[in-house]
Amino acid sequence: MRKLLYLFILALVFSCSSKPVGKELSNIKIARDVYGVPHIMAKTDAEVAYGLAWAQCEDDFVTFQELMAACKGMLGEIKGQDGLVADFGIKFMGLKEIADKKYDTDVTGDFKKYLESFVAGVNAYATLHPEKVLLDDLFPLTGADIITGYLLGNLEVSHAGDDLKKILGGTIIKDLKSDVPKGSNAFAFSKKKTTDGKTYLAVNSHQPLEGWYSWYEAHLISEEGMNILGGTFAGGICIFHGANENLGWAHTVNHADFSDVYKLEMHPEKDDFYKFDEDWVELKQKTYWSWLKLGPIKVPITKSIYESKYGPTFKTDDGVFAWRFVVGKSIKMAEQWYRMNKASNFKEFKNALEMRGIAALNIVYADKEDNIYYVSNGSFPERNPNYDWSKVLPGNTSKTLWNNTLVPYDSLPQVLNPSSGWVFNTNNSPFSATDSVNNFKETALNKQMGYQVTGMENNRSSRFLELMQQYDSISYEDFKTIKYDNQYPKKMMTRTALNLEDLMHLNPGDYPEISDAIQLLNTWDRKTDKTNKTAALYILTWMHLNEKRKQESREVRRGSVTLEDCVFGITKAKEELLKNYGSLQIELGELQRHTRGDVNLPIGGAPDVLAAIYSKKVNETDKTYRAFAGESHIELIRFSDKGTEIETINSYGSNANIGDKHSTSQMEDFTNYKLKKMTLDKAEVLKNAVKIYSPLMVVVQE
Repeated sequence: MRKLLYLFILALVFSCSSKPVGKELSNIKIARDVYGVPHIMAKTDAEVAYGLAWAQCEDDFVTFQELMAACKGMLGEIKGQDGLVADFGIKFMGLKEIADKKYDTDVTGDFKKYLESFVAGVNAYATLHPEKVLLDDLFPLTGADIITGYLLGNLEVSHAGDDLKKILGGTIIKDLKSDVPKGSNAFAFSKKKTTDGKTYLAVNSHQPLEGWYSWYEAHLISEEGMNILGGTFAGGICIFHGANENLGWAHTVNHADFSDVYKLEMHPEKDDFYKFDEDWVELKQKTYWSWLKLGPIKVPITKSIYESKYGPTFKTDDGVFAWRFVVGKSIKMAEQWYRMNKASNFKEFKNALEMRGIAALNIVYADKEDNIYYVSNGSFPERNPNYDWSKVLPGNTSKTLWNNTLVPYDSLPQVLNPSSGWVFNTNNSPFSATDSVNNFKETALNKQMGYQVTGMENNRSSRFLELMQQYDSISYEDFKTIKYDNQYPKKMMTRTALNLEDLMHLNPGDYPEISDAIQLLNTWDRKTDKTNKTAALYILTWMHLNEKRKQESREVRRGSVTLEDCVFGITKAKEELLKNYGSLQIELGELQRHTRGDVNLPIGGAPDVLAAIYSKKVNETDKTYRAFAGESHIELIRFSDKGTEIETINSYGSNANIGDKHSTSQMEDFTNYKLKKMTLDKAEVLKNAVKIYSPLMVVVQE
């Protein structure tokens, strides 16, 4: 591998006078199956990493580059003003500085070798495909650049950046912690609950269907004990969720307090001085610059930020606020996932979790030994119990300035092998992960961490619990039925646990102008399959009433939906349906579409059903709505003594390049709730592969 890196550097040195060429790395094989999914095989883990990087670049080099450009503060050169916002946001948070500072000490051993081999694969691809490079000075990438991307991901999954957005958006005076959930489902069943004596795991993350955080499916096989199939993101150096020969896991977003906001007490006469205990301390000022693309030219832009003892600090009309977050303090996120990929049993997997590199995310786990496990993972600092950490904190005392000591892992809400035989999470409270007998009990420390309390359910959790009452035991077909269930529960809520039963039980006689629409909602079976003829009316109602609250700058909070909102939503939904379709009853799939390129398919699902789909208009002239988030990479897994059985599907396909046959090859199956059989068996992969080839290393043309 050192030789490979040397040759790459040599190529860069002589690139002005010599054209680099590629030499096949025959020890690395990329086997593409009939769906185009890459199965990467090599002797060592590091070689697999190189192959994964190459495959990612082949399938979605644009997204990869955009993410890396943001991490290096260069997205403004590609995306203009929108990119510049990301550039400065990442610089203000100091993510690249953290990665650069800690890289040499915290990235070591076999993992460093793995990471830097991945980087070498990306750099080689860029060098050999200069016509695909968006910015010449973006490359070569470094391992620290990749780590910066992981730090950004940590902020994304933990919602720690939401507080920063509120500071800059001028809404910091309101309650800080939002209970607006993002989706994802995960559930596991032990042998005692299944009819065939196998252990089941459902991996069902709800993500954007395209972009930085859309799923990419891959299979990694080495002779050093790696054999795992699952999903990763652009720039992901291994699998984020999926299954190996022994175990598997799924992630969902959890909702807790991962960052804090402080209001500083400023000196009445001296600018930029704030009180800290008995002293007045001067704010430090930092100035950053980035390039902004304006048509054919680029111009330099500078912005300044202040820093206090608490962290990045901002002057607003409401005062001076500091933002402190623990999730960026560790750069072990990538390594932790690597260790999870390599784990062969529950003990090894739990050892990886105790690294505390992944700052947030629920984890639902299952293995061939019939262990099932749930944990609401999180990196929480030890905070002073005398303060309400969900509110804006006083920024004038060391008592609110926590260090990086984390609460013990065992204090996190978790359940191992409950007698119920099942665990689940749909972004609901971690204290309702199984039946009431086996649930983790709430503690004062858990409340200080900001976890959702018991009773904070959503439609998906309520519906899952309804379904669990219907089954004494679960067959594999039942398992699929539960996963693809698209019906709202008996007691309907919004995504934020708001009771919307009033919407479903309005008296038609009280509102004659929309009585026909109300009658339809009153009698709706609450299903959202693509042929359902009332679901479209409900989804449009939900969209319009939500938009009304946004325009009125109302937080999406418990109790915030009024009768007026409901009537408004129904009225607007009726108007839209009659204008565009001439009827209140149309099949949902006529309104809601799954599109890419020339493919345009009807799709079912709705916000916050188990088979969730979120859709929006591409433009105002279009009468249809395009699916943009929700169901994405789905992986259903069965463990037994005979091996690991896997079925998967992706929202589009394995390739993001429009025009490639695999950019749309899974769409029809995806919309029809069909899965494809996958295997961890290397021999079977090679036997059925459509294409087998090797990536290239960079050499200097002789």
